Amino acid sequence: MNETKPVYISNIKIKPEKGAVRHAFLPPNNSEVIFGVHSEIAEHYGADPSNITDPMPTTLDYIIAATGG
Repeated sequence: MNETKPVYISNIKIKPEKGAVRHAFLPPNNSEVIFGVHSEIAEHYGADPSNITDPMPTTLDYIIAATGG
């Protein structure tokens, strides 16, 4: 039986803030990325988009961007 080992394990630290805001610290130099919500995403989760005072990219936005890049 061949045992497969991971090629890479990404060590990321996530720090939650108020509401949907989260800070992610990414390798290799602990770069900070801030996630939040905006418009349609807020609405999808039942929040009123007009109450989002500081719209931010969501994790979904970053996933789509990474897939295209």
